[in-house]
Amino acid sequence: METSYPLRFKAAVLERLDAPLAIDEVVFEGPLQTGQVLVKVQYSGICGKQLEEIAGTRGPDPYLPHMLGHEGGGVVIDVGPGVNKVGAGDHVVLHWLKGSGMESATPVYKRAGKRVNAGRVTTFNEYGVLSENRMTRVPADTDLKVACLLGCAVTTGVGAILNDANVRPGESVAVFGCGGVGLSIVQGAALVNAYPIIAVDQNPDSLRLALDLGATHVIDTKSADAVAEIRQATDGEGANYVMVAVGNTEVIELANRAGSVPGSVFLVGGPPAGSKITVDALDIHFRRALLGSHGGDSVPDRDIPRYLGLYMRGRLKLEEMVERVFPLHRINNGIETLREGTTGRCLVRMVDDGD
Repeated sequence: METSYPLRFKAAVLERLDAPLAIDEVVFEGPLQTGQVLVKVQYSGICGKQLEEIAGTRGPDPYLPHMLGHEGGGVVIDVGPGVNKVGAGDHVVLHWLKGSGMESATPVYKRAGKRVNAGRVTTFNEYGVLSENRMTRVPADTDLKVACLLGCAVTTGVGAILNDANVRPGESVAVFGCGGVGLSIVQGAALVNAYPIIAVDQNPDSLRLALDLGATHVIDTKSADAVAEIRQATDGEGANYVMVAVGNTEVIELANRAGSVPGSVFLVGGPPAGSKITVDALDIHFRRALLGSHGGDSVPDRDIPRYLGLYMRGRLKLEEMVERVFPLHRINNGIETLREGTTGRCLVRMVDDGD
């Protein structure tokens, strides 16, 4: 069926920093340009990256007003010239990491006659004009509510274990922060039979879920000394791999002290721009490596089908990671829930049934 333009739809728009998103009508006048794909978004995850964008923790935002979201699941409606990776009717996972296919120009949206900026992938919107290389096709019977987690949380977390750290069976892993990414790190560590797998958080519900997803030990930082507990669980050595799934600099410093020497500490969560941390230089000298993880070094075309297959075979748990689902008109409630600290991932549902 041929798609008619202009297309009008609802989207969440960041108008100013540190303020609620505005839910408004956005217009795409069309037609699609080379490499662009029109997707009807069904679900989107809310990631800590969006909290950073809203708060402006990485500095001034020259693109206001603009749309948000980089993890989703949807159905292809129309494709622009040159697109051959997907076609109308395909189910796709939407992701911020570049995959195969063309890198298109950014789309032009308007609201009340004025331009609303957007990157090559946005998911806090009922429809999105996205770049071909920001989506990966999945089988038509895939549950997009859970598949959307493969756009960021799962690929980042599992990828940090499999791609960045290359953890081997019997090596110890400590995970600081048990949100969507941290819980995915726990699952990745369980996949490779790491031991012990130590989950660290201050939310008891998150720690209980971490146990369900493969953690062998949990530490509540409100009532325990995380470094001492980790050393006790690792025969005094510290964890071989410490994965920090939050951007808080105090947590990063704490996590660094919990690692073995030699050993590796990976910053999976993004710290604020310009932030500083203090580490023991002698530990670095004796080969404690402090490393960054950018999206778990994932390759979407390779890893999304692989992890989806593990989910289908019961080796990855995705439904359990979804804490709450909010309709688009209540997205600010979902953002606030994430800000307060969630047990898992909060999702946004684009089909609005009025709840």
